[in-house]
Amino acid sequence: MRVVRADSRVRFTAEDIAFIMRVFGRDAQDYRFLSLLLADDESRDLILDDSVLFDALTETNHCLSISSHLYFYVLVRNVFIKAGIDDRSVADYVASLLVEFTLTENLPLQIPPDQTPIEYLFEMLAASAQADDRTRFLIQAHIGNHTLFLSGVFFERIEHRAQTRGFPGLSYYEGIGAGNFRAARDHRLARKHELVDVYDRLSGEFTTARKALNDLSDRMLHFNEPAWLSGFLSQSSRLFN
Repeated sequence: MRVVRADSRVRFTAEDIAFIMRVFGRDAQDYRFLSLLLADDESRDLILDDSVLFDALTETNHCLSISSHLYFYVLVRNVFIKAGIDDRSVADYVASLLVEFTLTENLPLQIPPDQTPIEYLFEMLAASAQADDRTRFLIQAHIGNHTLFLSGVFFERIEHRAQTRGFPGLSYYEGIGAGNFRAARDHRLARKHELVDVYDRLSGEFTTARKALNDLSDRMLHFNEPAWLSGFLSQSSRLFN
């Protein structure tokens, strides 16, 4: 288990910078000026917020040679602003979360020392209740991330099973996710990793963040559904019933 950080904006690659240069620059003088702006944190953030960059990412007809960090940050930042979450650190964190979960092996919880993957939510909650202080924080943060990702990206699957099979609906995941972000917020390790404000915002506006990701998923995100998702949704009903 590792802590997801709000660090997508500091993990851009040379290809990312080159892409931004191509979007905004016309000649060598533009490139020199842009390089100065991108080196300044405040100026760089304004460039990343520009709708021209968002359009360049979403309207292209070919594969882009950019990092997942740039791609997800610009997309998440755009939908979060529209949803009223105008906090770059929160968009940065959720972008990093999406990067992590593009690797489906990061979705199950792996608890040391044996690292046996835990896929079901009721097992994660049980493990949290029995864990030591540090591990409990990591599990709580993972549950918050996990529920936000699933309810944000695979919301239609959750809604369908809730309507047709009587399984837990989105409000169940919202409650579990918000509660665990709130618990993680109050831990000393949240202060160490400078995540108190991020966890606080996500715990208070989990539903808003989830709906913004729903919109993004509908229009632009294409994650492969994990093979175990059906079982996960079924097993989650143990806590619901």
